[in-house]
Amino acid sequence: MDKKVIRAGIVGSGFAARFHYEALQRVFSAKVELVGVYSVTTANLQEFTEARGLKAFSNLQELIEQSDVLHVCTPPVTHEPIVIEALRQHKHVIVEKPFTGYFGDGSEDFNGDTFSREKGLEETLKSIGRMLEAEKESDGIIMYAENWVYAPSIQKEREVLEKTGAQIIWMHGEESHSGSHSLAYGQWKFSGGGSMIGKGCHPLSAAIYLKHVEGRARNGKAIRPKSISARTHAITRMPGFKDEGHLKTTYKDIEDFAMLHVVFEDGTIADVFASELVLGGVHNWIEVNTSNHRTICNISPNNAMQSYTPSEEYFRDVYVVEKTETKQGWSSISPDEGWFSGYQHEMDAFYRSAAYGEPVESNSSLAADVIATIYAGYVSAERKGTEVGITIL
Repeated sequence: MDKKVIRAGIVGSGFAARFHYEALQRVFSAKVELVGVYSVTTANLQEFTEARGLKAFSNLQELIEQSDVLHVCTPPVTHEPIVIEALRQHKHVIVEKPFTGYFGDGSEDFNGDTFSREKGLEETLKSIGRMLEAEKESDGIIMYAENWVYAPSIQKEREVLEKTGAQIIWMHGEESHSGSHSLAYGQWKFSGGGSMIGKGCHPLSAAIYLKHVEGRARNGKAIRPKSISARTHAITRMPGFKDEGHLKTTYKDIEDFAMLHVVFEDGTIADVFASELVLGGVHNWIEVNTSNHRTICNISPNNAMQSYTPSEEYFRDVYVVEKTETKQGWSSISPDEGWFSGYQHEMDAFYRSAAYGEPVESNSSLAADVIATIYAGYVSAERKGTEVGITIL
């Protein structure tokens, strides 16, 4: 049987656009026709499209019109208007994390250290509501590009939960590394926050997703997050921080450490750590403790491949793993980083949905829960860890 042809367009020409393009090369559920790319950064757009033999669009509307699926790979401050416009034209939208957020009042002197977190939560919930409403009125759907959901270890745990009928009692997870290279990430007006949203969204999404899975399997209804207690810190911005050049220190007004304690509707809990303060590569994992089993999902690093070299000079042309400071000594090499991280599985699932109407595991409901939880977390952190209720939309 011939595969259904789905026309795809990419908005953006940076890091996210690159790994979306690579993941599209491994979509087998449908035939993807990549019609082209749009980006406001002309030089980057030209470089991105010429290197891949793609058409560069100078007009976003034209790209939307010619696409069935739109990949939103732009900074999170731009997500809402692009997603809503694509949905208005009844297109499916694959939107990168963070789904949306609060990016300030538009003033030149906006400072992420000093604004009211209550105001941030209020405006974020309005943004989520507008995006969900646009989806309801559209033939298109929102596909939330949270790769952790589609990581093979997380999807295997989904199967285990569904087949065992287990109750998840407690989860804890983490995403940390030595910091982002992006200067935009260091400013709240572009990123909508620091470690809590930039890193914590991943293990938090996995935890909330697995409670959704458990609830649907046991009771036919997702179990949603109810309240959060959180703390944030800006360690590398402290006057007494000892900078030895290994951690990124370019953050202007965001946190570089966050810890979250989430309580779900059924009283069970999840704890998440997120930071820019960990050396030795990306540390991505979640542990799931249930009534009848315990699972540890190591996304990165894992021991699928381990290699030793006495000098990193030998590995000069060898990609080892993301964010590692040195290749000397033992390395946990990821033989296929995209596979372990779920990128290709995510994209193939999204195109099965676009082509054949299959339900999406990482959907707008999950995206809304994650962002509502994070911004309630920022309110809690402002109150030095006081428990704050989570608004479910």
